[in-house]
Amino acid sequence: MTRIRRGYIARRRRTKIRLFASSFRGAHSRLTRTITQQKIRALISAHRDRDSKKRNFRRLWIIRINAIIRERVVEREVSYSYSRLIHDLYKRQLLLNRKILAQIAISNRNCLYMISNEIIKEVDCKESSGII
Repeated sequence: MTRIRRGYIARRRRTKIRLFASSFRGAHSRLTRTITQQKIRALISAHRDRDSKKRNFRRLWIIRINAIIRERVVEREVSYSYSRLIHDLYKRQLLLNRKILAQIAISNRNCLYMISNEIIKEVDCKESSGII
């Protein structure tokens, strides 16, 4: 009986997986079964860490904004915080997200001070006139 030559489809699939794992160490880049297991783990970790990266950046932006706002509060001796700033921004329907506010806080603090002062003035005027 003659020998049957196998096709190339399985080999092509394995080489594609090996290219994915070429930077892994040891058997994780050489043995097909462990390569597939490590590929699954790597993709799961990447998916999980994309979400945690978003959370971490949001947390960083909030910390930066809060630090700048509270720093200004020490000079004015009025209690004003990040949460009150965001609340007042929503009241005035200003569409500034946390990323943009954090960039403004780092690059140009005076601009953020001007924004917060305008918001404080308007909120104080509405409260004193009894609109709220």
